[in-house]
Amino acid sequence: MPRGYVVASCARMHQRLTTASMASAAPILPGATVKVVDATSIYNGYTGFVQRISGDRAAVLFEGGNWDKLVTLRLRDLQAA
Repeated sequence: MPRGYVVASCARMHQRLTTASMASAAPILPGATVKVVDATSIYNGYTGFVQRISGDRAAVLFEGGNWDKLVTLRLRDLQAA
């Protein structure tokens, strides 16, 4: 693998992580409680638990009474609760 490719890949990964962490003051990691802050989402205002993170998206588990729902959302649409 060419050295320039590795450097470019690391730079892109750093940029993605930096952009994602700028969305909120606290880091969003699996197990964190988050609130949806996307005004166009039907889940706006819901609070859930991050199950996993892949790239710039997170799988968030919402629980309510007798139902559970796992939804994939963009990290920029989440805020640490």
